[in-house]
Amino acid sequence: MAKSFGPNTLKRKISWHAIKGIARMYLYIKPFQSQFMIGMVFLILSSLTALAFPAFLGDLVDAAQSSPEKIDKIALNLGLLLLTQAAFSFFRILFFERVAQKSLSSLRQAMYSHLIDLPMNFFHSKRVGELTNRLQSDIGVLQETFTSTLAEFIRQIVIISGGVILLAYTSVKLTLFMLAVLPFVIILAIIFGTKIRKFSKSVQDASASSNVIVEQSLSAIATVKAFTNENIERKKYEKSTDKVAQLAVSAGILRGGFASFLILGLFGALVLVVWKGTSLISSGELDPGQLFSFVIYSGFIGGSMGGIADVYGRLQKAIGATEGIVNILEEKIEENSSNQNLDIDIKNQKSPIISFQNVDFAYASRSDLLVLKSLNLDVLPGDQLAIVGPSGAGKSTIMQLLLRFQVPISGEIYFFGEKSSSFSKNFIRKQMGWVPQDVILFGQSIRENILYGNIKSTEDDLMSAVKESNSFEFIDKFPDGLDTEIGERGVQLSGGQRQRIAIARAMLKDPQVLLLDEATSSLDAENESVVQEALDRLMKNKTSVIIAHRLSTVRNADKIAFLNEGRVLELGSHEELMNLSSGSYKKFVKQQLY
Repeated sequence: MAKSFGPNTLKRKISWHAIKGIARMYLYIKPFQSQFMIGMVFLILSSLTALAFPAFLGDLVDAAQSSPEKIDKIALNLGLLLLTQAAFSFFRILFFERVAQKSLSSLRQAMYSHLIDLPMNFFHSKRVGELTNRLQSDIGVLQETFTSTLAEFIRQIVIISGGVILLAYTSVKLTLFMLAVLPFVIILAIIFGTKIRKFSKSVQDASASSNVIVEQSLSAIATVKAFTNENIERKKYEKSTDKVAQLAVSAGILRGGFASFLILGLFGALVLVVWKGTSLISSGELDPGQLFSFVIYSGFIGGSMGGIADVYGRLQKAIGATEGIVNILEEKIEENSSNQNLDIDIKNQKSPIISFQNVDFAYASRSDLLVLKSLNLDVLPGDQLAIVGPSGAGKSTIMQLLLRFQVPISGEIYFFGEKSSSFSKNFIRKQMGWVPQDVILFGQSIRENILYGNIKSTEDDLMSAVKESNSFEFIDKFPDGLDTEIGERGVQLSGGQRQRIAIARAMLKDPQVLLLDEATSSLDAENESVVQEALDRLMKNKTSVIIAHRLSTVRNADKIAFLNEGRVLELGSHEELMNLSSGSYKKFVKQQLY
């Protein structure tokens, strides 16, 4: 069963199972582990040098009172320490960034390579937005984890543990006092922060919902106006934005309370520590410089403990991203596409090129409804087989099976006299040229779209396909000719122009079998004539399977199969089927003529 993927990266609990999932990402770091370890060394060194600052600052304060001659030396050491830490931090970021970028590039490549090898059923059940979200947002979350979150987590652990040790070394009494006061304040701050984040997410979600209303209403503005539903859409948006405002006000009140708490709590804790420290100074148990260092160490520790909550949240998000990525990587691919069967002699084939034998098929989403029922159908070498019938008869499903986007639930399909399982799907598809009803073009140039049929074609081959497909007449009118950019999905071209480019692409491929799926059904009479002329050239001396409703497309076929409810009811030439007194095909033709 295919796994579900949400459009957003969600936080997940940090469990052992989740840790194993994120550890799987180490596979992509492993080639760069030496650089990763060097980055870790620089991370620890930069953290330790940070811990040395308060001690030097404390010495500087004490020197002002007892040893003024040491002030310059201590200040110089502080400057050298600062330069050292800056160098350590630079190399830490450099090595972590290099590891992150190289490993995530490998992960992106692995994910895309895996995605493009997944079966069509997977893409039928997923939205493209969900999948691109995995390649962009989720891997972006991992990039943040590898470059900063992980480093920040280790740095904070080092500062907290090292800081507590140094505090205890400075004054055990004051350390115990601080540990009794500061954690309580920090825990409350973390709870406050968690509630604020939840409110902020609610505001973001509500805002996103209001944006959806705008997007949907404006993208369907003609429908809104045609049904005079402007007021309905207006009220929906007003209600949605009022909710956003209400949630935002509540979040603002919480943030105001949090700011007040920070002033009272953190600064109150600082006052208590200083108060206790001055008591120890007055009793001779502590020097002023030690108290100064102690206060700075306390600030380091408090900041790190408060930051741990944010880092923990980011790690949870990284685990959610990893879960989505792993789910995709665990999806089973079609097959090893490098498996080719190039030793088949197709040109001298005597038996049917294609043969359906007792094929039953139902889509996975409707497993109880058979689309094809005991289908038997042969396509002989060089023949043009037209498949006609009412909507829902199973015509397009036959195309899906021929391209092996789907597989029968029973029965067998033979290609070139062999079972379909004898060939790789990649090999079968290489022998076929597909011209669908809804031509999908890439948002690139006309040249690149046509060359998609055979990227190794020469310029002469390309121009021949352009002319044979009747594409030259409109391409030549564009200022950039073949290099004209046609926009996403070819939106800058008409339906007839897109069809002709698809035909030119199929011509360059020069397939053994042509699959024409309603290639002219959406065209007007003028465009249909031009496209049909190009199709006739394309089909010359080739085995073709044609799905069509229009009589002009199918009447010259060698055989016509009339399909209804998943079965072939009639099979023969146009003349043979028209001679059947009460034939289904004859009724089908009359419906078109009258």
